Amino acid sequence: MNDAQDAAQDRERITVTLTPKAAAALGALCAGGLSKTDVVNHALQVHAFLEEQAAGGGELLIRQPDGTVREVRFL
Repeated sequence: MNDAQDAAQDRERITVTLTPKAAAALGALCAGGLSKTDVVNHALQVHAFLEEQAAGGGELLIRQPDGTVREVRFL
């Protein structure tokens, strides 16, 4: 096998059914020039990172323009 065949074997294809809200978010993110595949891959990596940080005791904090800090929790 060559490198391209090895790389293709490392990939996994999936089919998903998106909620209308998720489909709208995907469309909005793709409008910036990314492919659907790029958006989904990026979202999964970000989600995995956030889960890893939360499991280690980390918190996700958002600072609003007025200085208010809000904690974001994923259920």
